[in-house]
Amino acid sequence: MKFDTSIFKAYDIRGTVPDQLNTEIAYRIGNALAGYLKPKSIAVGRDMRLSSNELFDALTHGIIDAGVDVADLGLVSTDGLYFAVGKYGYDGGVMITASHNPKQYNGFKICRREALPLSGQEGLDRIQNTIESDMVIKSPHRGSIERRNITTEYTDHCLSFIDTTIIKPFRIVADAGNGMAGVTLPPVFEKLPIKVTSLFFELDGSFPNHPASPIELENLVDLQKAIAEKKADFGVAFDGDADRMFLVDGNGRQLGGDMVTALVSDNLLEKNPGETILYNLICSRAVPELIERKGGKPLKTRVGHALIKPLMKKHNAIFGGEHSGHFYFRNNWFADSGLIAFLVCLELLSRSDKPLDAKIREIDPYFRSGEINSRVDSAKEKIEQVAAHFSDGEQDRLDGLTVNYKDYWFNLRSSNTEPLIRLNVEANSKVLLDKKIDEILKIIRS
Repeated sequence: MKFDTSIFKAYDIRGTVPDQLNTEIAYRIGNALAGYLKPKSIAVGRDMRLSSNELFDALTHGIIDAGVDVADLGLVSTDGLYFAVGKYGYDGGVMITASHNPKQYNGFKICRREALPLSGQEGLDRIQNTIESDMVIKSPHRGSIERRNITTEYTDHCLSFIDTTIIKPFRIVADAGNGMAGVTLPPVFEKLPIKVTSLFFELDGSFPNHPASPIELENLVDLQKAIAEKKADFGVAFDGDADRMFLVDGNGRQLGGDMVTALVSDNLLEKNPGETILYNLICSRAVPELIERKGGKPLKTRVGHALIKPLMKKHNAIFGGEHSGHFYFRNNWFADSGLIAFLVCLELLSRSDKPLDAKIREIDPYFRSGEINSRVDSAKEKIEQVAAHFSDGEQDRLDGLTVNYKDYWFNLRSSNTEPLIRLNVEANSKVLLDKKIDEILKIIRS
């Protein structure tokens, strides 16, 4: 079968509907997945995107035609899907979502037993090969589809990570971005004493207010405005499938995923001293420094959930965090959950006598560039030019090129999907940060 193979990404399947991704491809993906995993049952959830229902119908027909049963989770968050696979022992799971992408996109996040993800070199490649070879499984015994509601048990599971009796009555603004947080947050908020102003909790796959991508500052304007108007203590925003979470302090300043990683680590190590915590190499130096101060064991990893989850399992890490807003928990089958991370931060702030911005000032003395993308002809060539220029620094190649100096560091890595090179710089002062950004970009863009 001929199709646009670019929909198969490093960590998921994703493309525009219907030109790249349509019901025929969805059927084949479901059928090939059943053939690859050879499961008894697969859990399938979906988000509120306009094409999710039709893709669900096609995908699940491909699965049941192969003789495999489907548990229909309905409208859920991606971390809800992971919970269901881990909790109920399904042999695999598929979340129909394109996460934070614009409305014309959709896709599939796929995992095997215990919510372990499939990736480009671990399963997704096999599914792609099966579709390309035009192989279709038609079992004489079709599978069945059974509806399963996970709301109550999922809510209780997330709340089990904290002591709800100590939560303070904070004034919070929550922005669901018309995404799945509009479904997952209300049952949790009902059991907490917090006072919540809800923004865009109505499910709408056309995203009429702003894209559900809170990592980009322009999508936080409504949240920042509401925090100021309501004099809220802080705010929280979720992406479209509600697995990523970003905090905004009372002054309207967005916290990076690395700072949330530090906050979660702070709370977990207070209750579980000596545990191992993973953080990806784009995170601030403040993260491993805090973990060490709290008596934990920091372990630096490459970027990407398909890499972090197996490493967490290998090292039995209690927690792992990424700068991109993904947070992984051992007691959540090593899967990520923005909602659990939010609750752990809420508990930490409830035990503290300091507001969120003051808490961050305690742990973060650094200045960061954020991710700076540059379009290049050859990422490999540019990385080697930069490596040669900064040859006196301490270098590693764990993921792209990382160069460490006493008063600054940077990482340069190529995109998995585009002809881009991504730069992140952190320094001890704003002056030094700006100087080093200019110096590195001059090499990259020359």
